[in-house]
Amino acid sequence: MTIKNKQVLLANRPHGWVQESDFNIVETDVPAIKDGEVLVKNLYLSLDPYMRGRMNEGKSYAASMQINDVMVGGTVGVVVESKNPAFQVDDNVLGYFGWQLYGISDGKGLQKINVTDQIPVSAYLGVLGMPGLTAWVGLISIGQPKAGETVVVSAASGAVGSVVGQLAKARGCRVVGIAGGKTKCEYVVKELGFDSCVDYKAGHLVEDLTAATPDGIDVYFENVGGEILEAVLDRLNAHARIPLCGFVSQYNATQPHAVRNFGALLINRVKLQGFIVGEHADLFPQALQELGQLVASGQLKYRETIAEGIDDAPRAFIGMLKGENQGKQLVKLA
Repeated sequence: MTIKNKQVLLANRPHGWVQESDFNIVETDVPAIKDGEVLVKNLYLSLDPYMRGRMNEGKSYAASMQINDVMVGGTVGVVVESKNPAFQVDDNVLGYFGWQLYGISDGKGLQKINVTDQIPVSAYLGVLGMPGLTAWVGLISIGQPKAGETVVVSAASGAVGSVVGQLAKARGCRVVGIAGGKTKCEYVVKELGFDSCVDYKAGHLVEDLTAATPDGIDVYFENVGGEILEAVLDRLNAHARIPLCGFVSQYNATQPHAVRNFGALLINRVKLQGFIVGEHADLFPQALQELGQLVASGQLKYRETIAEGIDDAPRAFIGMLKGENQGKQLVKLA
């Protein structure tokens, strides 16, 4: 019997905010696998801000998607058929099959994952996946936090920011989050253990950030850009460090925010380093060892926002870009 696949394709290149009409959902037959290949049924799909950049044309750290390509994305799933001796039926695997129900792989880049009562399969797309690794690499390798320093992280309730703050607290830092709305700020402080959280939607970002960072800022983990970056620059201490992870506030902007006080980087001799986590694979074993231990013990807390079914992926993706999710945004596929 032929297995039916459902895929979400890039239909248009967005100008400004992504629209559901920028996607096309199609149904196709899953081809028979060849020797050396495996067929994977995807269980969860990861939705991440970087995908917005891949929808554009132009130079970036990764190739642009082409019209009618399957939308890119990380997945976790289960092997349902195998002609590859390295993988058995029912193996749980982490892959990069994109926005579709099934994927075929020759085994390269496909990673077996260990699912336990403490570590569910979905965690490998979040706290133990690319977001968790991004948080660890950016904070520990680039930010290099020291006990007693003040660490600020934007998008603090998100998949990356929430891990950054908890790792910094574990290293004895004062941690201040920046998030949108009272509910997210309460989560960051009361559940994740941050010392403070600034609600950038409250209307007095500069004043609230100043009050929350009386001793200035030593490490700023940048996820957002725009007016938040501008406010942070005025609070930086000498020799501060900025791991530059993303600029989510600018991804859909038709008129990017011009930061007025970039000279603060020179005045304070600040280290600003953009990074792509995939270029730091040598650090993954160390990062995963710490993250895995913290998750298994319950010390590292995380949340997931889960959309149901691949048909809901476009709506969930747009909502994630608008900050409607809390923690990691996933789509449950099966």
